[in-house]
Amino acid sequence: MGSCNTFPKDPQNACKIFHQNYLWYKYVKKSSKIYGAPIHIILAIVNKESGFKRFAKPPRKKLFKIIPYKRESSSLGYSQSIKKSWNTFKIETNSPLAIRTRFKDSVMFIGWYMEKTKKINKIPLNDAYRQYLNYYLGWGNYKKKVYKTDKNSIIFAKKVEKQAKIYKNQLLKCEENLNNKYIIF
Repeated sequence: MGSCNTFPKDPQNACKIFHQNYLWYKYVKKSSKIYGAPIHIILAIVNKESGFKRFAKPPRKKLFKIIPYKRESSSLGYSQSIKKSWNTFKIETNSPLAIRTRFKDSVMFIGWYMEKTKKINKIPLNDAYRQYLNYYLGWGNYKKKVYKTDKNSIIFAKKVEKQAKIYKNQLLKCEENLNNKYIIF
């Protein structure tokens, strides 16, 4: 079970990530099955948001350019979800014990968020670019077209879209093998 939380040796390769952390594949696949979000997009969002770092947090602001101060947001964990969104997720999915630093819970959150994005802003689940804009900006800011003035959101969404395509092509080569793998406890 310890291998479930190890940092991937090659975070740009979906097959290597899932062969190293096989349970991660099971968790992402379950999220995909429940919410319809593609595995490769969920994985690309985790990669962009936290770089697969369990305790990832946004950097602290600095006072007088040297004294560490508050963080820019309450984001935490693999999904970098903020407290408010995480609490909504826990309530709506009846998951009171879900924690942001657990990979299983984080990928369920991403799948849930993507499904809600489809309902709220009519973004197809397979549209990595616009799904990520919603994820990064929030549903309301996406509707207000904040991405037109937030250049980083466009850059980040393009990176997620590109990485998702790479992961999708990689998974075509190894997913059958992953689906036929068994764990004996």
